[in-house]
Amino acid sequence: MTKKICVVGLGYIGLPTAVMFANHGVKVHGVDVNPAAVRSIQEKQLHIEENGLQERLNKAVDEGFLTASTTPEEADVFIVAVPSPINPDKTANLEYVREATKAIVPYVRKGNLVILESTVPPKTVERIMIPELIKSDLEIGVDLFVSHSPERVIPGRIFDELVNNDRIVGGINKKSAEMTKELYETFVKGTIHLTDATTAELVKVMENTYRDVNIAFANELAKMADLLDVNIWEAIKFANYHPRVNVHFPGPGVGGHCIAVDPWFLVELGGEKAQIVHMSRNTNDNMPAFTAQKTQAILNQNKIAGAKVAVLGLAFKGNVDDMRESPSTEVIYELQKLGLDVVSYDPHIKENKHVTQTQSLEEATKEADILLFLTDHNEFKEYNPLSISARNKIVFDTKNCLNREAWQEAGFQYHLLGDSKNK
Repeated sequence: MTKKICVVGLGYIGLPTAVMFANHGVKVHGVDVNPAAVRSIQEKQLHIEENGLQERLNKAVDEGFLTASTTPEEADVFIVAVPSPINPDKTANLEYVREATKAIVPYVRKGNLVILESTVPPKTVERIMIPELIKSDLEIGVDLFVSHSPERVIPGRIFDELVNNDRIVGGINKKSAEMTKELYETFVKGTIHLTDATTAELVKVMENTYRDVNIAFANELAKMADLLDVNIWEAIKFANYHPRVNVHFPGPGVGGHCIAVDPWFLVELGGEKAQIVHMSRNTNDNMPAFTAQKTQAILNQNKIAGAKVAVLGLAFKGNVDDMRESPSTEVIYELQKLGLDVVSYDPHIKENKHVTQTQSLEEATKEADILLFLTDHNEFKEYNPLSISARNKIVFDTKNCLNREAWQEAGFQYHLLGDSKNK
């Protein structure tokens, strides 16, 4: 039985994973290069928002199963869960993975298992991790076992999905995969599928790229809706009644640490062979500009110049505080390029993380000429439109998250992305 795990990276994936093992009676030492994050965990204060995390963190720390610091410790298993972002030129930045691997080398011992959870381009274990782990002077696959088991969870439902989702485990050899499977059986109820490391790396990137391509298709349909006098949300709903069709929904862009990033791994690796992936990425990356232009067009229709736009929603998805790769920031930039005054508000993001942000809904909407909804938080769905003060009563809903009738009855002119049927 595993006596101790060292988890490197205490962000949106690493911390819930560490807490989950700790809650199941495994000693866990968490490591993060951010001293503030480490301090907050030691004090049982959350630096990320996730349903059920606070109670589980309290239990893990109070019972002595979870410690945290900025340096690794010896353990039986090392789990690397650090960011794997893209560079400005859209190439993969694997320095966090490389540095995390370097950091654990002085602490690994014969018989240890190293698991990479970060979503990475195929061949990362082989080309980035193994060359560093070799420096431990342990024989890889004989003395030191290595695998990739990518996270497959969604913010807001991480703990449910950690337990119930199937898991992919790719080992550098059979023993590495089997050791990893045995470890995750500590709490995983879904099926654990074994394969090689590179296949596991590709599977996770494939999953997110599938969703990105599907969303790009929906976004193209939303743009085409203006030519057809249709509500694309209604059309997609009807199309999805077909048993073999599952069209996703459009929006102001694609965000998050996975879907907006991972397809670029395939573009970088595949070059001309990744044309559909590349075009889809460009389609979704261009949606913020399209959203801003659509906002300007609505204002022009109403003959409003020098407008104030209240942007509602900065997180990349509803009911989380995660702004990584959020299209909202790009939408704001595009609005400002058009000369519009922007004030933004998000009930889930308590510290001002954007220069336009206010912590007051009233301040954001006061004297606004248009309310632009970019995130489908439950709070937004529950707003009473009669309580919203605005100079001009115009709303542009890019997520189909509002009650059209309620807003129209409150005197608002309602616009929905991809709907030219209900003008």
